[in-house]
Amino acid sequence: MKFRLFPQETAGLELLAAMAQQSVLGVQALSEMFGARRQDYEQLVDDLIGIDTRTTELSRTLLTQLRTSFVNPLPREDLLVLSEGLAAAMGQIVAVGELIQLHAIDRLPSEASDLLEIINRQAELSTTAMRSLSHLEDLEDYWIDMIRLSKRAEHTYRVWSSAALRDLSITAFARNVEAARALLAATHAFQAVATQVGRIIVKES
Repeated sequence: MKFRLFPQETAGLELLAAMAQQSVLGVQALSEMFGARRQDYEQLVDDLIGIDTRTTELSRTLLTQLRTSFVNPLPREDLLVLSEGLAAAMGQIVAVGELIQLHAIDRLPSEASDLLEIINRQAELSTTAMRSLSHLEDLEDYWIDMIRLSKRAEHTYRVWSSAALRDLSITAFARNVEAARALLAATHAFQAVATQVGRIIVKES
């Protein structure tokens, strides 16, 4: 990493880590929907929206911090891109919950739980990574792990889509695939965060 003369303000990294942690909470709330009754969907979606609102508040706080801080551990533009990626991931988690509620989906296949497990792992890894951005040399394993998880998510999505096309009615297929795409989009958002970290590693080395 490049040598830096002045002390750095790490509040931005903590805010990014807090945003990633909100995604972990979002996954927990979404996982409750997978086994919940329809009458409980509204409250669980409200919980998801509340978590998303908190994520937005953290993003706004980060923007203020970047405008007012003297020295950041990384360029402001890089931190902002990471914030946008984490917010996008949380937005997709909310979208899955809303789709389950709107389509009144009672049961999702095991592939949905597999994707949710991947997203949870991505969120956990991202939380740790955001706190470690001042030590980029330690983040290569994070980048590799996120690539591995992304490939696993793509495979799971293909298996789910294929089985749904084969076994479900047209209406049920459409509903399942829409939920599957939203889950996959969440994994893509986290992968975009990892890709940005990879760019930062190269740029700052």
